Amino acid sequence: MSSQSNSLKQLALQKFKKNIWGVFSFIFIVFVGLISVFAYLLAPDNSQHANQMHLAIHSKKPGFKVLMLTIPSRQSREQSAFDKMFFGKLNADTEVPISTFRVEDSLLTYTEYASDGLVGVEKSVNLDVFPEQSVDKYIKEKRFLFGTDKYGRDLLSRILVGARISFFIGFIAVFISLVIGIFMGSIAGYFGGKVDAIIMWIINVTWSIPTLLLVIAITLALGKGYWQVFIAVGLTMWVEVARVVRGQIMSVKEMQYVTAARALGFGNFRIIIRHILPNIMAPVIVISAANFAAAILIESGLSFLGIGAQPPMASWGAMIKDHYNYIILGKPYLAIIPGLCIMTLVMAFMLIGNALRDALDVKG
Repeated sequence: MSSQSNSLKQLALQKFKKNIWGVFSFIFIVFVGLISVFAYLLAPDNSQHANQMHLAIHSKKPGFKVLMLTIPSRQSREQSAFDKMFFGKLNADTEVPISTFRVEDSLLTYTEYASDGLVGVEKSVNLDVFPEQSVDKYIKEKRFLFGTDKYGRDLLSRILVGARISFFIGFIAVFISLVIGIFMGSIAGYFGGKVDAIIMWIINVTWSIPTLLLVIAITLALGKGYWQVFIAVGLTMWVEVARVVRGQIMSVKEMQYVTAARALGFGNFRIIIRHILPNIMAPVIVISAANFAAAILIESGLSFLGIGAQPPMASWGAMIKDHYNYIILGKPYLAIIPGLCIMTLVMAFMLIGNALRDALDVKG
């Protein structure tokens, strides 16, 4: 039995490897996953939520360059390397975009950056604020590869950090939906009768409510926030998993290996967990890939409506909401770039779902 199981797994793996789009989607998803985990190590702006604002350079085009003066803060904030890596740097330093500067005696005199041909305000700061009274390390040319948003934040950094929400909501929402859906579907399919009728009534009632409306209601009940959205999305996606699991269990519960397990005196829950579920997981895996994509779209929609991840947290949906007006103002990339990120990630999950469906199809 185990050798046959291993051979089926190897056959499915071989079929999956032959699907070019499936393999490419898998590589892309792993790539996005690594970016979301190590976003703060890759982002040019590694401050918490990539929220370093410079209103003087708002809405600049991709490739924009400017001199950036960093004025060190006298307040030291202790942070572990782990905290910086996964949660961003608690940056107390002040960054000022400048156009010119000069050092005279014990003063650094600089002119703040001003766009549209205007002349910025000239200010001075004592050299004592810089360690060893050297400003060389604190004035550098900064390049914004994706430009800046309407608050002057680095758009590339916001995209990288925003990938974390869109990616991890899929994991958490799908995990919640699998736990609830497999439990409810298994009980309904295996025991049948009144238990099945009650669970199917719950499933049908939940199914009849529009998903986005149900998520909004749960989000408002739990409150606005990061984890609340994850839980809300997961609580609305379990019905699809439950219907699939119920149907699969009803089709296999009278098969010989289940009858043999009953004859050996095994309990119902052991039969479900150890014997039935491992043999019906193929369609569940496929629907989980589709649920990943659906969770990303739902989170983006909630963030666009303003009830998803709250500012200053970076979210692709919120970035579209902040900049969709710029599509007709000559700077459409501010909304198009996060939109393309959502589209490509959702497409990757749909393609890998199709590839898994073909690979796990034993009849094929």
